[in-house]
Amino acid sequence: MKKHLIILLGSLIGLAACQKGEIPNLNSPIVDDAIRNGTKVKLDNLMVGLESGTRNSLATYFDAIGLIGREIYRMSASEPRYTKELMGDGTLDNNTFYITNPWSARYRVVRQGNIIHDVVANATYLSDAQKKGYTGYTKTIMAYQLLMNLNMTYTNGVRTDVKDPNNIGPVKGYPESLADIAAMLDAGKAELTGSEIVFPITIGATNAAAVIKFNRAIAARVAIYRQLWAAALTALNESFFDLNGPFETGYFHAFSNKSGDQLNPLFLPQNTTSGEFRVATPYYAAQIIPGDDRIAKATLRTEPASQLGLVSNRDVWIHKSNEAPVYIIRNEELILIYAEAKIQLSQLPDALVAINRLRVDHNLTPYAGGITTTALINELLYHRRYSLFAEGHRWIDMRRYNKLAELPNPRPGDKVWDKFPIPLTEGN
Repeated sequence: MKKHLIILLGSLIGLAACQKGEIPNLNSPIVDDAIRNGTKVKLDNLMVGLESGTRNSLATYFDAIGLIGREIYRMSASEPRYTKELMGDGTLDNNTFYITNPWSARYRVVRQGNIIHDVVANATYLSDAQKKGYTGYTKTIMAYQLLMNLNMTYTNGVRTDVKDPNNIGPVKGYPESLADIAAMLDAGKAELTGSEIVFPITIGATNAAAVIKFNRAIAARVAIYRQLWAAALTALNESFFDLNGPFETGYFHAFSNKSGDQLNPLFLPQNTTSGEFRVATPYYAAQIIPGDDRIAKATLRTEPASQLGLVSNRDVWIHKSNEAPVYIIRNEELILIYAEAKIQLSQLPDALVAINRLRVDHNLTPYAGGITTTALINELLYHRRYSLFAEGHRWIDMRRYNKLAELPNPRPGDKVWDKFPIPLTEGN
């Protein structure tokens, strides 16, 4: 697996976001030179920076929405806001790390993508097919980054048009933002069709066909958020979806301990005894069906972890080393998307095939409950909860189905947020 080296402008983009800093001006002499006097080496360095930037503030993003979705408790001796504000004690701050860091990190990648488009437009050293490879891939990554920010701010919206930093587009609402993200993915797919990939990619793809499958997988996720069920199935058919294939096939953020690279920020050793804890809420084990092998994602601790009245005796155990990949999207999620679309289109026998694939492969007996849309959606949400545990979906799923009130509040005064505020720096 190729690993990231953060060099040239990529090193600037790849740096972790400041806690309260605005997105920096990237129109530097380095950028101007890359646009006017570019070489393939310089352009590929920009692509390395683009991919590297997608990994910044990942832990903050997953911790924040995992806390609100009542999947995990993130306990920290130095950061009480994990166990206070994000659990609903007080108010969400629009000028603090849990929103400003991931928000800025995602928009830095989007800005990097726009810079790459300017460089490619002037790249006489590339064929048309090669240019399309660069722009199709960057549009796919940019759409995914915008989706992550929209996942956080929900009906508060995002800016999807930020190409001109001196004339950025308006903050759009949730449906409009999703539509723009879907359109960006479609544009990326169109450009990738017939393209040639001549730059390094580390997410698990090596050619245009594989990148198109990645693009369409993200498009399927966006389609179910938009409740466009037929469109979700169409996107799945063009993705790497395999109803009978391995659950772990997919695309991912890569990490290593090589000089200049990053370690997986979501890895914490089992049975940590002080400082930093990432643990499953007690509800994970309490509400799982006996025998379900997904209990292994939350392993028993030798001693419980606790902070401010929150207690857990299970570690989150998904990333088992500091070089383990963090999946962006994988086949198990696509099987769940297929099942959801089939349920919503009243094609229930097809949905049952997918649901039973999940049940049997996770050591459960075939489904024997009610054959209704409501019953099967509840079954689906169970599997999305346990198959995609701590991967950034539970809060969004419960919000999509107007079930946030069903998420538990372990302490008096806690409450479940439905969205994050737009960062103060964005308003400014």
